[in-house]
Amino acid sequence: MKIQIIGSGCCTCKNLYELTKTAVAELGINAEVEYLDDLSKIIELGVLESPVITIDGKIAMLGSGNLEKIKEVLSKKSACSCGGKC
Repeated sequence: MKIQIIGSGCCTCKNLYELTKTAVAELGINAEVEYLDDLSKIIELGVLESPVITIDGKIAMLGSGNLEKIKEVLSKKSACSCGGKC
């Protein structure tokens, strides 16, 4: 599973990246987590809000969130029968 946090480089976006890494570790998910500050990628996704969490290239969450919300999103994707590809 590849998780990307895409944002503008602000502290909110960087915080979401750190929380996502924590959530992945706490859930024991085998995932690559990376942070991108490329606004053209956000435009390419067709959204006007940041930060964005994508899982395997698909939007999973828009805007900032707390650890529990992130864990909920990741749990749903990792538990899916498609292996998080839906």
